[in-house]
Amino acid sequence: MSSRTPSRTEPPLRIAVLADSDTRWKWGALTAHRLAPGARLDGRLLRGRATPTARQLGEVGVRAAEIGEVTGTEFVRTAGRDRYDVVVLACVGGAVQAMLHGLAAAWEGAPSRPVVVTGYVGVVYEKLADGLLLRHGADVVLANSPDDAVRFRAVYEGVGAGADCVTEWALPFLGDRRTGPPDGQVRPYTVVFAAQPSVPGSRADRGYLLRRAVAHARAHPEREVLIKLRSKPGEHTTHIEELPYQKLAARLPGGLPPNCRLVYGHMGEVLDRTDLLVTVSSTAALESLHRAIPTAVLTDLGIREALGNHHFLGSGCLASWDQLDAGHVPRADPEWAVRHGVPADGSGEAVFAAARQRVAGLAARPCLPPLAPYYTPATAPGYLPAVLARHGLDHRGRPLPGRSGAPREESALRRAGRAALRDAARGAYRHGVQRVAPLIRRVGEL
Repeated sequence: MSSRTPSRTEPPLRIAVLADSDTRWKWGALTAHRLAPGARLDGRLLRGRATPTARQLGEVGVRAAEIGEVTGTEFVRTAGRDRYDVVVLACVGGAVQAMLHGLAAAWEGAPSRPVVVTGYVGVVYEKLADGLLLRHGADVVLANSPDDAVRFRAVYEGVGAGADCVTEWALPFLGDRRTGPPDGQVRPYTVVFAAQPSVPGSRADRGYLLRRAVAHARAHPEREVLIKLRSKPGEHTTHIEELPYQKLAARLPGGLPPNCRLVYGHMGEVLDRTDLLVTVSSTAALESLHRAIPTAVLTDLGIREALGNHHFLGSGCLASWDQLDAGHVPRADPEWAVRHGVPADGSGEAVFAAARQRVAGLAARPCLPPLAPYYTPATAPGYLPAVLARHGLDHRGRPLPGRSGAPREESALRRAGRAALRDAARGAYRHGVQRVAPLIRRVGEL
């Protein structure tokens, strides 16, 4: 494969995005668009518990030239054959590490290879060292803010690993600006509670937040209160949702008031009609701040690392439902916002352009050095083999016996049966997570 930036008469760059959930597909696809506008985008969805459904893919609103499910070993095999210019790994850290080793083995001895890019979907408030070291080895590790770039480099330099890969970036969906209601349209003041699948985790805490949102709607009948949900029952996102708000809402005495409802859809479209965004620690807070929407990060359950709201210390956004009920409107500190991922230019184009130039420069090189992750059988012999094995690879990044991912001829009936079995298994897993596991925990507490 030739690594170069095409001229106007040459074909556009080809980018493959490997994603393992709906939110990571959104980040990866939009990152590809920001890095190389006009490039051909192929989507590869890593088969697993959180593989996005057709509805979730449609909600993201990013179109790909082609898209399909793959296993890790299938992706490793085809990424070299399909002659990509850039590969974006939009996956959880363990999957990124496995793909880095798998691709390094697959491309060993090749005259050239694609540029490999990875990063984070949003706010990094936990497992900083673990997640970063699992991503080390990519040519570019995108940091979503100046603060993240400093922290990322400190981690890599602290273990003696190269930190040149860290590149400042901005969340790729921050470029969408607020449009407001159509001319002449009048709408009520709208409060949006951006729910999260796994934060908080307990039934009591999630029920509390739901009741407070409903109480706010009842206390302010002139307002509209929207509870923005990430997924419908039976779907999974990046994080497991054991206690969906839909089920909690269905059990509320008296139900939801007329001015309060559950909504789905693209977050940008919801923010277009938002006057106050309320959340515990969702990345939606950064989208909201980018659009100059007043944003409240709740303190009701404490300011705790487990909740992620400690990330917003000093932001000016921390507030409780009591304060919001009384009419408080948070005002974000502009310097904090810039340091933590809300670009000063309002669009992020400056940091997008810098990263774009870096990737283009790497793609223009006739030959890139082999991928060299920090974790190797020598540096992490008790950790790395298990990480690789979960994705069908041995300690050298080669497919395990029987996991080569080589294509097989099979009938349409067999393919349909295999897909049905996979969907059934996925449904059983989700049922276990959402229904059986909470029941077992409740019984254990008796």
